[in-house]
Amino acid sequence: MKIINPMIKDVNNSMDTEAQKKRLLVIDDEENMRHMLSTVLAKVDYVVDTASDGSEGLALIGETHYDFILCDIKMPKMNGMDFLKAARAKLETTTLIMMSAYGTIDTAIEAMKLGAYDYISKPFKTDEVYLTLKKAEERESLKKENLRLKERIQKIEDSYDFGNMVAKSRAMRSVFRLAAKAAQYKTTVLILGDSGTGKELIARAIHFQGERSNMSLVPVNCGGIPENLLESELFGYKKGAFTGADRNKKGLFEEADGGTIFLDEIGELPLALQVKLLRVLQENEIRPIGGSKSIKIDVRVIAATAKNLEDEVSKGTFREDLFYRLNVLSIQLPPLRDRSEDIPLLCDYFLKRFNKRLDKDIQGFSSAAMSRLLAYHWPGNVRELENAIERAVVLAEDSMLSPDHFPPELGQRSNKEQMGELFNGYSLKEAQKVLEKKLITKALSETGGNRTQAARLLEISHPSLLSKIKAYDILL
Repeated sequence: MKIINPMIKDVNNSMDTEAQKKRLLVIDDEENMRHMLSTVLAKVDYVVDTASDGSEGLALIGETHYDFILCDIKMPKMNGMDFLKAARAKLETTTLIMMSAYGTIDTAIEAMKLGAYDYISKPFKTDEVYLTLKKAEERESLKKENLRLKERIQKIEDSYDFGNMVAKSRAMRSVFRLAAKAAQYKTTVLILGDSGTGKELIARAIHFQGERSNMSLVPVNCGGIPENLLESELFGYKKGAFTGADRNKKGLFEEADGGTIFLDEIGELPLALQVKLLRVLQENEIRPIGGSKSIKIDVRVIAATAKNLEDEVSKGTFREDLFYRLNVLSIQLPPLRDRSEDIPLLCDYFLKRFNKRLDKDIQGFSSAAMSRLLAYHWPGNVRELENAIERAVVLAEDSMLSPDHFPPELGQRSNKEQMGELFNGYSLKEAQKVLEKKLITKALSETGGNRTQAARLLEISHPSLLSKIKAYDILL
């Protein structure tokens, strides 16, 4: 059994208590004033140091951090105003209160302009000092609380965005975390997802949050360049390599040297070029068309596709060895229909953007409009949502966007389509869960997150709603 010396325990407790007390510095040339303030303030749990003039005070603040300073204005050697000017840069978190028997309103105002919190005229009662310090403590407490709130809000905001993307769903927060990790390394990344889910935005964010952010990011749409031109675009060519090659030309890989190349729609790459891309990934070198020597390059490769590359490998249209070379770290972007809780956040983001771009002042969405946006399946994903909101802002003449401002097809869907997109299979239990989550998300959006009102709309008890929010991992 371990025995603790009670004397050591008392000393430790005493040290902890001392560390918790506020430290205060009294600067005054009158010894009686220093002694009086030291005595009365020590009784109310301040740790008090004293200095006889400003220069002595400067030396002390260079060695010790003080929560508060009581400083006389009229002193020999260095007066209070000169101390305030000299010490201002060192007193970022220290509250300074000036004292003087000779003070005027002008002196007080000048001291406050220089950073003093308050001003006490001599002679004063001890209660005045207590009151001033109490007010100062309350102010410091509020400042710290505001700072904590700002940090908390910043953390929340940071968790909702990555690069130029905003989301709060669990699926997208997982994507953001994975992309943030990928940004720190040169690892090849394969981004998968339907058209319009934001694959290029994720690629850009990975590049610009990594060590290569000061170098080039070169995007290439592998499906948008004719096949007969794609090789020369990627790897470049030498003068005379073919008819019309009247000069040497750098390829996109060489332009991206030191940076990142983003190969969008990699699934569209012809088989002949897949072999050459595989060599680039294996050897970190390229050979321009007509060139006799290979060129070493340092390029980070990020690829993206809406295709299922494993299926393409099975069909023989995509090389298996290239697939494994690209699929070092894969990021799957979910379709918008699978993360409907992100729709209100995205709507707000796009509305602010188009208000600014189109010089409009639309305040928000009517409940009917938001319900329609939440119910739609968004085959074009975020890009389709962005286009729909831009159209609505252009058409709107009122302060709110209504269903009339959106394309009519947003509200025209068959029951079969809706049910087929809600869930797969035939399980009634699974169907009930999916439907409940959709309705709860819709009710919370309708009521602006008010759970009591949402429970009334859903005709369930408030505790039952809270239980289902937790069970279905619905983010508010």
